[in-house]
Amino acid sequence: MPANTFGEIFRLTTFGESHGKAIGGIIDGCPPGLQLDFKDIQNELNRRRPGQSRLASPRNEADEVVFLSGIFEGNTTGTPLAFMIHNNDQRSKDYGNLENVFRPSHADFTYEAKYGVRDYRGGGRSSARETASRVVAGAIAKQFLQKHNIHLTAFVSQIGTEKLADIPLKISKAEIEKSLVRCPVPEVSERMQKLIEALKAEGDTLGGVISCFINGVPVGLGAPVFDKFHADLAKAMLSINAVKAFEYGSGFAGAEMRGSQHNDAFLMEKDKLRTATNHSGGVQGGITNGEQIYFRTAFKPVATIMQKQQTVNKQGEAIELQAKGRHDVCVVPRAVPIVEAMAALVTIDHFLRNKIYQNL
Repeated sequence: MPANTFGEIFRLTTFGESHGKAIGGIIDGCPPGLQLDFKDIQNELNRRRPGQSRLASPRNEADEVVFLSGIFEGNTTGTPLAFMIHNNDQRSKDYGNLENVFRPSHADFTYEAKYGVRDYRGGGRSSARETASRVVAGAIAKQFLQKHNIHLTAFVSQIGTEKLADIPLKISKAEIEKSLVRCPVPEVSERMQKLIEALKAEGDTLGGVISCFINGVPVGLGAPVFDKFHADLAKAMLSINAVKAFEYGSGFAGAEMRGSQHNDAFLMEKDKLRTATNHSGGVQGGITNGEQIYFRTAFKPVATIMQKQQTVNKQGEAIELQAKGRHDVCVVPRAVPIVEAMAALVTIDHFLRNKIYQNL
């Protein structure tokens, strides 16, 4: 199965399945001399892991990362940085009834059709468990970016029909992490929590939207045509499990505006060229313009529901499926660090690519 690597200079290759012995990754191209904050990396994993609140899947994985290479005395060496996360709380028996069944809206049928074989235990390689490896790599990327004054902040802006009417001008990590659903507005967060609990009682699931800001990105990242910065952001977000849509800047709302309304006028501010508005979302012509990059990512409802569903087995026979196991009602709150991680991987990769371009 190819296509397990992301990035050009800062390259991440992930491995492992949901119910295998371990998952992990190899980062190639990480700059040497980066002093890593291991507690911060583990904290990022803790934000993603299951079992972190009453609203998340009860699967209880510690998600402790073990580094195998590429680090000496706490600093990156520039050599391949390998790491591993053991799967300790496996209940493969919960999936025994799925060996010959195609679950609605899962990857079961497409994997079987493409490869002729599939790991039906929790979805195997198609499981969102794989994203823990991305979070490790993203945490390392964020530590590098922070040294260059580039910061990422993602938060939940919608769950089901509950959404933020307006995005706060200032959002702190503390406000986001206070909320069980990672929504920085308390009254909206409370409504989101109640909606999740109501759907859990019904055996149903919910989707939602994560918004993300990237601040401090310098002018010049990205390239015209096929390597546009926002195009790579879109690929990164759409590679995350359950993501159904991506928009940056004005997004679909821009289609309703006139050019005279949408154009970002240039101005000078303290000897620095700025834009009066930011409908471009920090990217023009596929290249960052120094303004804040902002985008939204939409997640579908979790496909595994605790209700009976009609489907078919490998023989094409109609059957009634009753799901078992431990599952999220809404994955969106746990996906916040994943969105940040993938955005960080895009940003660091383009940052390093631009450094090489500048030195030609």
